[in-house]
Formats: sequence, structure tokens, C-alpha cells
Amino acid sequence: MVTLAVDAMGGDDAPREIVKGVVYAAEQSAETQYLLVGRQAAIEAELSQFAPARDRIAVVEAPDVIEMDEVPVEALKRKRGASITRAVGLVRQGKAQAIVSAGNTGAAVAASYMSLGTLKGIRRPGIAATFYVKEQPVVIMDVGANIHCKPADLLRYGIMASLYAQEVLGVRAPRIGLLNIGEEEKKGIALTRETAELFQRAEPEIAFVGNVEGDALFRGLCDVIICDGFVGNIVLKVSEGLAENVMQVFMDEFEKCSGAGAALDMFHAALDRFRWRIDYAEQGGAPLLGVNGVCIVCHGRSQARAMANAMRCAVRMVQKNLNHKIEALAARVTPLLAEVD
Repeated sequence: MVTLAVDAMGGDDAPREIVKGVVYAAEQSAETQYLLVGRQAAIEAELSQFAPARDRIAVVEAPDVIEMDEVPVEALKRKRGASITRAVGLVRQGKAQAIVSAGNTGAAVAASYMSLGTLKGIRRPGIAATFYVKEQPVVIMDVGANIHCKPADLLRYGIMASLYAQEVLGVRAPRIGLLNIGEEEKKGIALTRETAELFQRAEPEIAFVGNVEGDALFRGLCDVIICDGFVGNIVLKVSEGLAENVMQVFMDEFEKCSGAGAALDMFHAALDRFRWRIDYAEQGGAPLLGVNGVCIVCHGRSQARAMANAMRCAVRMVQKNLNHKIEALAARVTPLLAEVD
């Protein structure tokens, strides 16, 4: 039985959508227990609208909430009873195996990093986001946890993201690309050039295909794309905005069509499939890889379906014992990092 600590107060529509997500997830799986962390009265009021499996759903009181616009580290120090702090504490105490939060991402990252520490062989954690290209997953890491990276950090991101793609997403022999301004070996800044050298030395432990440009994310040229958190966050936000814009254009044009019969039905079906590929709710959340526990950070706008999917991802990571596999592969690659750490 896997136990999840869920930050019930994190997100734009908390606790309503968070509670609904837990109820949906509990209905779909009898192998998971849920600890809803937050203001008990508000959580119980939402739970009262359902007939949940209360033997597997419990509420843990946390009086404080870290808002989206607060500075993470300062807020964590000031609000000792914050829901994300107590959720992470449940993992540290061994009462849960994973945290799921749609709240302040910086607070979730900082709380997990400071309280749980990092896996053996990992210096800095990173967030791995997943896109779907031709119905195949592509993982990009880091998308915002660490903007001050060293080459050794990016190599470790490759280790963690490739194992996540393989073990959790089912990608066989993930191919890793390093995001750069050109495919040539000498292109880029010192960080990318030095990182590429490390990746080449790490073969055959990991499958490095070399530098890739930004369009590789949508062309299926590799299964994992590595970059620092500053670049990755921009890529993520631009991609989300573009996807939403394209979707709106399709919808606008669709509404102009009338009387097209079967052709219109086919277009509607294709649009639904396209929506599935770009909808962040299908993935639910992105794992913070590298911390000594499992942490899934979700979009602040997450609704119940997204939260339920994020919880399923957390359970898979625990069941696959992903952190142990990361430590094992990191140990084999560590000798390469002695000179650059």
C-alpha cells in the first residue's frame, strides 16, 4: 500500500479540486492511501459532498497556506504550519512515500530539498516535464528548479530523466539530447560544451545523441532533452502558450463550420486527440527528481482530473523504486564527475 501526502491547500481551486482529485483517484485504485494536508474544516466540508473511501482518506491539520505570490524560502520560514511543509514532513517521518502539490512550485521544491535532502550522488534536484510527440513521451529537464547549473548537474539530470522515461513512462532505451543553439559539437556556451563532453564520456551507461535544437522537442529526435532550469522554464511556458493558442484557433475555425456532416465529425475527433496530446491535465504533474523521496509538482490551475493523474504518477514512481535505480546509476557515473563537481 502506497501512502500519498497531498497538499490540499495548494492551487487556484484548492481545496475543492484537490479533494475531488483524491476522491477520483481513490475510486480508481484500492492500493493507495491519501493524507489530505491543510485546514481540516475546509477539507471536511468538501469531503462531505462525496461518499469517499474514508478508510483510505485521512485529514492532517495544517493551518497555514503559502500563496502563489509569496517568496518561497521566506514563506517557509514564516509559516511553519504551512500545508506543503507538513506534507513534506510526513514523508520525512516515513508516514507517506510521496508528496503531491499544485501550490507554490518554489515552496514545494524548497521544502522538499531542505527537508528530505538529495539522493546519494545527486547535488541538485530538477523538475522533469513530459510532452507527447506522435503519441510518444518526450521528457525535458530541468524546467525551473535550478537555474544555476554546472555541467555535472546536467549530466545527473540526464541520468534521472532517462530512468524516469524508462521506468515510469515505458520508453525503451531512452535517447538523450542536450538542448543547444546548434547540433555541432562546438556550438553553445561553455556550460553546454563542457556538458556534452561529460555525456560522451558517460556512454554507454546512457545513450547520448548529442546537441539538439529547440525543434527537437516536437520532432521526436530524442526521448529526453536536458537543459538548465532557466532555459527549460521558458521552453515549457512558450510551449504551453503556443499549444493553447493553436487549440483556440482550431476551436474558432471549428465553430465557423456548419453542415459538413461526416467530415466535421472526423475533424472533431481529431481535435479531441490533439487536445489529449497537449493537455497538461493528462500528465497531472511533473516530478521533482533527485530529492530523497517522491514529489510531484502540479500546475496551479489543476482540476480534479489533473490531480488524480498526478497521484497515479507518484504511485508509479514509488512502485518502480525509481530513486534506488537513480542512485545505482549515479554511482556508476560518479567517477566521471570528480574533476568537475
